[in-house]
Amino acid sequence: MNGSKIKTFIFASIITFFTISLIIYPQAALEASLRGLKMWWEVVFPSLLPFFIVSELLIGFGVVAFIGVLFEPLMRPIFKVPGVGGFVLAMGMASGYPSGAKLTARLRQEKQISAIEAERLVSFTNSSNPLFIFGAIAVGFFHNPKIGILLALAHYLGNITVGVIMRFHEYSHPVDENKNNSSKKLTIRHAFNALHETRAKNSKPLGKMLGDAVSSSVQTLLMIGGFIIIFSVLNNILALVQITDIIATFVTIFLVLLSFSTDLSIPLISGFFEITLGAKLTSEVTTASLKEQVILTSFFLAFCGLSVHAQVASILAETDIRFKPFFFARIIHAFIAGIYAYLLWSPLNEKLGGFEEEGDSPVFAPLKDLTWIEKVYETITIYGPFITLLFLWIYTWILYRNWRPNMK
Repeated sequence: MNGSKIKTFIFASIITFFTISLIIYPQAALEASLRGLKMWWEVVFPSLLPFFIVSELLIGFGVVAFIGVLFEPLMRPIFKVPGVGGFVLAMGMASGYPSGAKLTARLRQEKQISAIEAERLVSFTNSSNPLFIFGAIAVGFFHNPKIGILLALAHYLGNITVGVIMRFHEYSHPVDENKNNSSKKLTIRHAFNALHETRAKNSKPLGKMLGDAVSSSVQTLLMIGGFIIIFSVLNNILALVQITDIIATFVTIFLVLLSFSTDLSIPLISGFFEITLGAKLTSEVTTASLKEQVILTSFFLAFCGLSVHAQVASILAETDIRFKPFFFARIIHAFIAGIYAYLLWSPLNEKLGGFEEEGDSPVFAPLKDLTWIEKVYETITIYGPFITLLFLWIYTWILYRNWRPNMK
């Protein structure tokens, strides 16, 4: 058998095994599906949608080209990517996975960056957003907002470090300097010229541009929702058939070498598939110290889970951007973020008055005021489903409007 037939046999066997498992454990599969759907319905869709829509409009109106000219002196020397990478980096940090991949693919489709530059850019612009780090993990799971500061610093510093490392990816590749980003035109006037030229090329009226932005964003989020649900089910199925326990025996060796509690093996494997469940299980391991829990959470938060990897692979498949550099960068980021969390623990623990102090007191206690990040997270979980339902209705209406003329 050649390599292609072996790959076909392996994939067919995995899908068959997964299908049989769903038939044997229908109730567990349903519960896992509902858990994934709830997270997408309440938090993921309403928190990502505004960023996706605004990003599409900023690209269409030429604002990204404007930013690209101004950021060229910063992004090119440090990360060896065009100035528009600064926009992708900022939006990726603000909105979270997989915004960096979506925006990078969009810029590649617009031919504002080369394929190699896109591979460098996507490797360090996909990160978790502050709302998830502070709201879901630090507050929701660890009941300690101070933990969010440590996780955020380790996460974002790690991403920047990965960007510097990945500048050497395909280093011999010739630099494709865009005429709007050449060193002779790094002025506000030329930045405005780039904005105007980009807007002039896009002759779509505002209504059409807005409709396309909503349609494209909702389609991407529907795809993301599907991956969240399927990996939630997969994670649960693997635990039920005890495959997770088998893998845990090998992971335990790695944890012993680090002098970590072996009870963290199951949470680490869960985090390898899906971040949210991994962080929740990690925070519940009482035999591990808080420092061990935070370092491990920082590790798989940077790796971002196979669920996000599948989302990014699906987005990049629409372009000529290869997925392997992204996967390699996530592995690097996971170890670097874990090291940063270890190094930052002592100075931040002293600076913030101790991480352990707030661990025993639930943050949502009635006598304790909510911080702004907790209020934002709580508001999204309450009103998120209404936002999701509203935009799904708008998306359906846009599809109907586009479908009706084609039927005439």
